[in-house]
Amino acid sequence: MVDKDKRVGVIGGMGPDATVDFMARVIAATPAEEDQHHVRMIVEHDPRIPNRQAAMRGEGEDPGAAIAVLAKRLEAAGAEFLVMPCNLAHAWQSDIEASVRIPFVSIVEESVQAAIGRSGEDSAVGLMTTPGCFAAGLYQQALAAAGRPVITQTADELAATMALVLRIKAGDRSEAVAAGLRAQADRLIARGAKLLIAACTEFPLVLNESMFDVAFVSSTDVLARKTVALALGNEQISDTL
Repeated sequence: MVDKDKRVGVIGGMGPDATVDFMARVIAATPAEEDQHHVRMIVEHDPRIPNRQAAMRGEGEDPGAAIAVLAKRLEAAGAEFLVMPCNLAHAWQSDIEASVRIPFVSIVEESVQAAIGRSGEDSAVGLMTTPGCFAAGLYQQALAAAGRPVITQTADELAATMALVLRIKAGDRSEAVAAGLRAQADRLIARGAKLLIAACTEFPLVLNESMFDVAFVSSTDVLARKTVALALGNEQISDTL
């Protein structure tokens, strides 16, 4: 079994806790009875990648080149496909793909497909994200291409959500932070969202589906399950990209 497995390269550190959480979810999603049955992960955990939120505001250093360097290192280390447990960093996906010859699996594309599979054809999707990811339009474009209506956050809601994400990044996983994010999600539901996409890998550190009356699609969980399926050969990379 092990010899047939594919090595996944994880472009990590954005943020650190979210990367570790992703790896834990890969482990939890793997049907393993012993160490040797688990997914082989090569991880580049670099928290010093330039700030993606600032870059989307036109401030600070563009992170694309630094992210591409990590991708190249992972390919050189033997990774056979790449994943990146950070939604906003996918704004620089083209930099990654231009720098390597191995496939890159998009958390955005996979999460949108998961959302479509879990909701009715005309069901509105509530997009819960950060200001930078919203500005990049990654999910809005993917949902529009799928013909799915999307309910987005207001500027004030995005700012409030980002403040809570920064608290999580600083180590605060309190009930107060979780309640604040639930309140932001509830606003989307009140405006007609039949399903929520958690388009930030910090969200699942304090939120889970049991907290909501509608389906809650964690982008971290979606990417973890896809990683396991591809790494163990249950799905073929060429069929998904």
